[in-house]
Amino acid sequence: MKVILSFFLALVMSVAVSAQGKSFYDFTVTTIDGKPYKLSQLKGHKVLVVNVASKCGLTPQYAELQELYDQYKDSGFIIIGFPANNFMGQEPGSNEEIAKFCTLNYDVTFPMMAKISVKGEDMAPLYQWLTEKKQNGKQDAPVQWNFQKFMIDENGQWIGMVPPKESPFSETIVRWIEKK
Repeated sequence: MKVILSFFLALVMSVAVSAQGKSFYDFTVTTIDGKPYKLSQLKGHKVLVVNVASKCGLTPQYAELQELYDQYKDSGFIIIGFPANNFMGQEPGSNEEIAKFCTLNYDVTFPMMAKISVKGEDMAPLYQWLTEKKQNGKQDAPVQWNFQKFMIDENGQWIGMVPPKESPFSETIVRWIEKK
């Protein structure tokens, strides 16, 4: 009986460790212009991951995201935008159209990735990790709407989530960026 209990305990612990063992850096995504982008190149940076859309009531957050990026980009902070069309068709454009929209309307200079799915059966692997406790080892955080913000620390670990309607300049985000 002791052997079975020990085996079961070891199995449970190994599953827990493997879920927490995966990091943000284990993923490769695609840039908005179609190139592979290894997230491991962001080691040492705090990263704010945001699912974005150009025809949403929250779209003006692009301006705040750009302002936040400009303010903190020289202190080891980066924002990555992931266009997604999961909410009422609010990101219908092609990658090229999205890139043009972001540049012309908001002067976006933070990295933008190719359009993905952030929920449902075709959810991108990165977003599975961001939204599922069994993968990120911290918390379930399903994407509620466009402009949900995920905080990733300098070691590629999931830190927290900020709801879509909260400003990119929310106290939670700014305090996290400025924390040494």
